[in-house]
Amino acid sequence: MFSAIARIFRTPDLRRKIGFTLAIVAIYRLGSNVPAPFVHFPNVEECLAQNSGADGLLGLVNLFSGGALLQLSIFALGVMPYITATIITQLLRVVIPHFEALHKEGQAGQARLTQYTRYLTIALALLQSTTLVTVARSGQLFGTTDVAACQNLLTNDVWWAQLLIIMAMTAGTGLIMWFAELVTERGIGNGMSLLIFTSISATFPGAMWMIWESKGFEVFLLVLLVGIIVMGLVVFVEQSQRRIPVQYAKRMVGRRTYGGTNTYIPIKVNMAGVIPVIFASSLLYIPALIAQFNTPQDGSTPPAWVSWISANFTTGNHPVYMAVYFLLIIGFTYFYVAITFNPVEVADNMKKYGGFIPGIRAGRPTAEYLDYVLTRITLPGSIYLGLIALIPLIALATVGANQNFPFGGASILIIVGVGLETVKQIDAQLQQRHYEGLLR
Repeated sequence: MFSAIARIFRTPDLRRKIGFTLAIVAIYRLGSNVPAPFVHFPNVEECLAQNSGADGLLGLVNLFSGGALLQLSIFALGVMPYITATIITQLLRVVIPHFEALHKEGQAGQARLTQYTRYLTIALALLQSTTLVTVARSGQLFGTTDVAACQNLLTNDVWWAQLLIIMAMTAGTGLIMWFAELVTERGIGNGMSLLIFTSISATFPGAMWMIWESKGFEVFLLVLLVGIIVMGLVVFVEQSQRRIPVQYAKRMVGRRTYGGTNTYIPIKVNMAGVIPVIFASSLLYIPALIAQFNTPQDGSTPPAWVSWISANFTTGNHPVYMAVYFLLIIGFTYFYVAITFNPVEVADNMKKYGGFIPGIRAGRPTAEYLDYVLTRITLPGSIYLGLIALIPLIALATVGANQNFPFGGASILIIVGVGLETVKQIDAQLQQRHYEGLLR
């Protein structure tokens, strides 16, 4: 292992790629701590000290930004606008034929879709930064609190000052998107995934230190042990796949014979990744937002339905919240897998190139068989996603940890997934040069 790491730094090209990636990551983390203009940073720090963080969708966005959201930094929005734009672009392929045609055009079509995603990212960043500045100006960024500093987060709230903050945060999102593309092109691994990995990893020490301070060393060790076990299980499931054998018949093209090979279609247990968790968190934030806008500001008794939503959907440790969250993740997993994996398209491509599954006729029977396998394997994958997503909520109810609990939910899924993919890319680079990889 140590000799393989030494080979990484002895390989000039690989050493240069890793160094460039680390430099971009360092600049990204530096920008996450630079406050936007007209932000009263001492008041922000005081509010952060008085509040453990945001819950729900706001907590998820703050997690993906590495804590930059609640600090109102120039990188406050983090990678969330790009993630949202990418998801919207994928969903639009189902309803807009032009997007599906671009997807099938190959490299040129993918470049057009990438350009649309960039434009949509800037538009979403403009919208989200406007919302963030409005919430910060109203004093509700950290929820209902009596801390005077939380009501004065901006040093100047005139319209041109707010416009400058919005422009700075939107430009920060564009800069993050450029950083990610530079890492993908000149560094190692997927740039956007590595920036998300960096943001989430930055919150790990603080979350663990908070558990140590509030619950003691014994609970800290227990959480660490459970975290290692959960991480091992996540690695096992993320690497698990159902391999459907595929055979290609021999065919003559001119004087040459093509085909006659055996391969397989890998269907992962967790094909949806972390997207269903994001969808479910976003949807569950809507009832709490509606209840917040319908709560009387004069201190009078709110309506019964507002009180019920406030009691059941504002805190993640309530059983009703957990049950609805779990069911939504299962539903969104099936929904997202159905969009991203098209059995009919896969079956048509196999038939086009003379491929078939042994024992299954080509064409429609192959599509039906793939759909049958996909439906069955998605069930344990969705249950696994739901259980992993509930770990922070269970930790919140048992040890009083923050919902951004490091060993569960979206954080552990992203960290393990990106870590495995990056190690695989480094291993492939080493095997190209030394015939011996990082992992044996």
